[in-house]
Amino acid sequence: MDIKQLETSAKRMRAYNILAIHCAGSGHPGGTLSIMDIAAVLYLEVMKHDSRNPNWPQRDRCIWSAGHKAPALYTVLAETGYCDIEDVIPQLRKLNSPFEGHPDSLKLPGVEVSAGSLGQGLGYAVGQALDAKERNLDYTTYCILSEGELEEGSVWEAAMSAGNFKLDNLVAIVDKNGLQIDGPTKEVMDIDPVDRKFEAFKWHVITIDGHDMRQIVDAFAQAKKNKNKPTCIIAKTIKGKGVSFMENQVGWHGVATKNRQQLDQALADISAEISTEFVEKMLDKSAKINQTNVVQAKATLPQFSTNYWWNEGEQMKVDMEPTRIGFGQALEEIGADKRICTLHADISGSIKISDFEKNNPDRKSRVYSIGIAEQNMVSVACGLARNGRIPVGGTYGVFACGRNWDQWRTTACYNNLNIKMAGAHGGISVGADGATHQALEEISLLNILPNMHLAVPVDIVETKKATKAIILDVVGPGYIRYAREATPIVTTPDTPYKWGLANIIRYRQVKPRFADAFETVLSTQYKNEDEDIAIIACGAMVAEAMRAAYILKQEFNFETRVINMHTVKPLDRTAIQAAVKDIGVIITAEEHQTGGFGSIIASAACMEKQLAEPLKIDMIGINDRFGQSAPPWQLMQILGLTAEHITKRALALIGA
Repeated sequence: MDIKQLETSAKRMRAYNILAIHCAGSGHPGGTLSIMDIAAVLYLEVMKHDSRNPNWPQRDRCIWSAGHKAPALYTVLAETGYCDIEDVIPQLRKLNSPFEGHPDSLKLPGVEVSAGSLGQGLGYAVGQALDAKERNLDYTTYCILSEGELEEGSVWEAAMSAGNFKLDNLVAIVDKNGLQIDGPTKEVMDIDPVDRKFEAFKWHVITIDGHDMRQIVDAFAQAKKNKNKPTCIIAKTIKGKGVSFMENQVGWHGVATKNRQQLDQALADISAEISTEFVEKMLDKSAKINQTNVVQAKATLPQFSTNYWWNEGEQMKVDMEPTRIGFGQALEEIGADKRICTLHADISGSIKISDFEKNNPDRKSRVYSIGIAEQNMVSVACGLARNGRIPVGGTYGVFACGRNWDQWRTTACYNNLNIKMAGAHGGISVGADGATHQALEEISLLNILPNMHLAVPVDIVETKKATKAIILDVVGPGYIRYAREATPIVTTPDTPYKWGLANIIRYRQVKPRFADAFETVLSTQYKNEDEDIAIIACGAMVAEAMRAAYILKQEFNFETRVINMHTVKPLDRTAIQAAVKDIGVIITAEEHQTGGFGSIIASAACMEKQLAEPLKIDMIGINDRFGQSAPPWQLMQILGLTAEHITKRALALIGA
């Protein structure tokens, strides 16, 4: 292709990209627009690959370490024949689509590796390049990195190894657009001088204008000629390139165009040759897919004599708000305590940790921006805690406890240091972002650690209480897991709450407001009512357990003891063993890999020695699989995490 053809293709791909993200209702327009010129040159001009033979051993590889740029990858794969753009646009981020929020190599040909957790792609690319050297295979491995991603220490471990192995068949491309979620990269965590850092690790470095097609083509040609060193192309780009109201605007990192007017303006700015008829066709197809997915997801629900779904009846109404708001409210209220400081990991607004200083600018001196560096965040927090501070960090749950687990174990827990961490967007609540961002393992990972404290509150109100308790009352490592999306508010400020004690919840009668239909007491104050079954739950599943208790009573006249185990560690073993002794029939419910929470409960239950008859126990959770992209409530339905599914399992356990 000549330069003009490449420019035309990149424009068309930008338009498809924006339209796809609009149809999805979420995604990352800023970075996908900034990388598009490079993607066009790579796939249409530089790389040797064959859509008819995606696993051809001699193909060049492109590793998208910056997995949030997935829509750009999908559009260029469509452009080169791996898939149909008329499938990509309306299906992006939807239920059962191969076009996940972050790339899934098991679902879509042309995707070299599933990605989404930043900082891992370059190491994978090193492995690919090493194998080519060892086996004398004639291919080049390319790796696309975001600028903020360079804040992860794992990138530099990979860079060091690539230089050490003299991998001249490896080319890294840094999309250096100057912005990340929390703001300008220089303010979040200044990574410059990037060029000299790569040079220090024995790389050949080329700096270009990432939107000048001639410079891009020439840079890849130069990289091909380079010998005995890997090449890093630092592409200076513009976030949101091509759309006037998105360019250099940090707010467009991860949100779709909000209405048709914005979409039309974006497409007009890009000025690609796609027709209004095509746009209308894609919007209509997207809407039909949405409608079909809603019906299909609801069809997985067990049916009863009436519809018990949230807010679909005349009675039992409930308000919904994101639990993360409760975390932010608590931080704002207790932030005057000078011991408290916060550590930001680039998604501060999303997880609400920035509410600590938002209305109190005098607290900014106690805010430390760590960047996208979760391992370092825990270590820094531990250093602060050793001097009497109460550091509070936070990020998505998958990153808050997974990639930094050894720091949790050896530095935080072994030293019993008083650090606190918010594991935001727990469970499948992050929805359309897909499996890489859905935290389904935290309880298992953290509960096993000595000295750890773990809270999993049900709603915004309880999250606020739990946040205050774990920061101010608990001494030692603490982790609070909460969701992203709006979830039912089933507690009130007057609902009893005590750290380490479960709440016992009993359904009484139908009321106009859902929460008013239940009575809640501390486990130490509860007297046995000879219920038929106990449902022990944590987090968002407490609300589903309450709704199951409602269904079981209304439909089958069964009484249910719902146990809200909002504090998972320390565990209220007395409440569990009372349920074993009084009832002997238990279901556990978790928005988590099945058994992470359930096995903790089962272990405590089996320690009750005074069993008059065998204990019956079952577990509701996500059954040994990863999540997928879809709206959160659709995922709750298809994964069997709703009250209807709990009710069905309860009936089987009771023997009804």
